[in-house]
Amino acid sequence: MERRYITVTTLNKYLKNKFDTDPHIQSLCLKGEISNFKGHTRGHLYFTLKDEGSRINAVMFSTQASKLNFVPVDGMKVLVVGRVSVYEPNGGYQIYINEMQEDGLGNLYLKFEELKKKLSAEGLFDSSHKKTIPKFPKKIGIITAPTGAAIRDILSTIKRRFPNVETILFPALVQGELAANDIVKQIRVADNYDLDVLIVGRGGGSIEDLWSFNEECVARAIYEAKTPIISAVGHEIDFTISDFVADLRAPTPTGAAEMAVPNIIDVKNFLNQLNIRLNKDIDNIIEKNKKTLKNYKESYVLSNPLATFEIKEQKLDNLINELNSKIKYIIDIRTKKIDNIKNTYVLYNPLATFDIKKQTLNNLTKNINNIIKNIIDSKTKRMDNLKNNYIINNPDSLILQYNNSYELLLNKLNLLNPLNILSKGYSVVTKNNKTIKNTKDLKVNDKINIKLHEGNIEAKVERINE
Repeated sequence: MERRYITVTTLNKYLKNKFDTDPHIQSLCLKGEISNFKGHTRGHLYFTLKDEGSRINAVMFSTQASKLNFVPVDGMKVLVVGRVSVYEPNGGYQIYINEMQEDGLGNLYLKFEELKKKLSAEGLFDSSHKKTIPKFPKKIGIITAPTGAAIRDILSTIKRRFPNVETILFPALVQGELAANDIVKQIRVADNYDLDVLIVGRGGGSIEDLWSFNEECVARAIYEAKTPIISAVGHEIDFTISDFVADLRAPTPTGAAEMAVPNIIDVKNFLNQLNIRLNKDIDNIIEKNKKTLKNYKESYVLSNPLATFEIKEQKLDNLINELNSKIKYIIDIRTKKIDNIKNTYVLYNPLATFDIKKQTLNNLTKNINNIIKNIIDSKTKRMDNLKNNYIINNPDSLILQYNNSYELLLNKLNLLNPLNILSKGYSVVTKNNKTIKNTKDLKVNDKINIKLHEGNIEAKVERINE
């Protein structure tokens, strides 16, 4: 039997027709998680719709996309309505979405937000911990896959912008289950190489592809590193936990290379500008010093050097004259004072002072003797008066007088003695050793003590019926 061969285009058209005529997939409701999302400049949306076991490419044209009331992002769970058909140029089938609404956030996105919140609360994102990227590095480390566009873009950009810098590649896995630990290992190895800056990153991809840079161990390794780190993961719209922890975030690997090194052309232009400014400043300094030197050369001092000396000489003469005049004045004052001392009475009659002191001493002796005599006379007179006193001459009368006073006081005390009052028939009532002065101080059945002139009576208070 002769075989009949058909073209690939014919096959794809046939399959497309089968898809387009199947009513079961012309209005299909699906739910899944957005991944590898890309928005076209014309407003069309391209992404992958996936679940735990499978995925399908999805397209939403601008007419339908303009009706969305939210912005789709990777990791977002959505509910979509659309039709499934074949895209003839590549033979792949995909869903063309007419309607889409949110169905919560995907698991990866939730994990991302949870870890981001945790590390932010611990301070790993604080700007106070960010290290400064040096302007003119000598040695740069790069942690990324040894093959792929990322390492080529970084190396070519560094070579073009600043070819003198040394670069060291620390190859690492950047995707898959083992990638996070491998990245951590290479960060710690590179941190011992005395690098000026370290670039950590990879090219673009879906959120799953970039997930190793969202792992907590990678974030902590970046935070603990002594070397300044630039994070360069994915495209400009991609954000990972590493971007927030790193000392500087680059939108792309190429952007990281541009941030890590200066442009040699800009450096040369800057140095040329500095050279021009330096030469100009030197010329200005030379001109200024020339002008100063000229002013010195034309100054009165240099043109007439003896003039200054003559002025100083004349000033010295004036100072010497003034000094001599003051010395003469002081000598005259001292001479006059000495002459006055020579002419004093004391020097001509040195015994006169002694005579004066002697006369003063005699006067003081005489005064003291008079005072002593007056005191003795006063005391003698007082003794004579005492001798003539009645009491001294009649001591018995004083004793009699004291006895009479004693008897008088004793009689007064007897009159005031309460016991003597009791002898007249009075008594004293007490309760608990306190004297009762009013009936209000007593209650029925109170025990009281009655003090008589001779003896005590104990009694109990009773009410009297009137």
